[in-house]
Amino acid sequence: MTNDIQLKIIKPNATLSNFVESFWMLVNNSDNDKDIATLPDGRVDVLFSYSDTEPFNAMLMDLDIHASQIIFSAKTIIFAVSFKLLAVKYILETSIAYQLNNPLQLPDNFWDISINDLNNFENFANKVSEKILNILKGKKVDDKKRRLFEYIYLSNGSMTVKELSAKSFWTSRQINRYFNQYIGISLKEYCTILRFYATLPQIKKGKFFPEQNFADQAHFIKAIKKHSGLTPKELNKNKNDRFVQLLALPKK
Repeated sequence: MTNDIQLKIIKPNATLSNFVESFWMLVNNSDNDKDIATLPDGRVDVLFSYSDTEPFNAMLMDLDIHASQIIFSAKTIIFAVSFKLLAVKYILETSIAYQLNNPLQLPDNFWDISINDLNNFENFANKVSEKILNILKGKKVDDKKRRLFEYIYLSNGSMTVKELSAKSFWTSRQINRYFNQYIGISLKEYCTILRFYATLPQIKKGKFFPEQNFADQAHFIKAIKKHSGLTPKELNKNKNDRFVQLLALPKK
């Protein structure tokens, strides 16, 4: 990352790995606002933030389908937890189907996180982990849903709906009904987002050919442009270091 923009990531322990992708911290240390952009990653984020000009707040973010342009205000601190979709029903206990392009303001005391918890990132991750474990305590996760999401993430979205249905012992019709009810997009579209995001390491390395089970080069380029607004070569250049997820990836 740059000296002005600081990004840190902590992976969850094994007991939370089916529900949590990561905990992350993003800080603008400079005295100036920054133009940044985020790319769709197939995760749902809960953000806690504050700055010199904005009070502490908590937000449930929507599931990104396209790249988002953001003005990252000076001296802003964000601590966040990035959830896999199994968490929508079992941890967040809600539906995000009607929330696309519409982040939800959460209560200031959500999960008992306050501005004081944004002083130490490791302590924040530990506190939120304990909260999530308490939410999950005593809950029975449906085996079909657990298997479905395990195969979705293990394959980076490269398995077909038919294959996922067979692996999870859940009909395609029931799966898509679940996705429409809780997520707001189809399983097929969600898998396309995951395949797009899985291509970022290869694009960062300058490899502009499909490695994630795209039908051909044309479909690969079309998917990259749909979700980022850029061709693979343009995305690789990352003009003005806009895309923070690319900055976090190694070049080689």
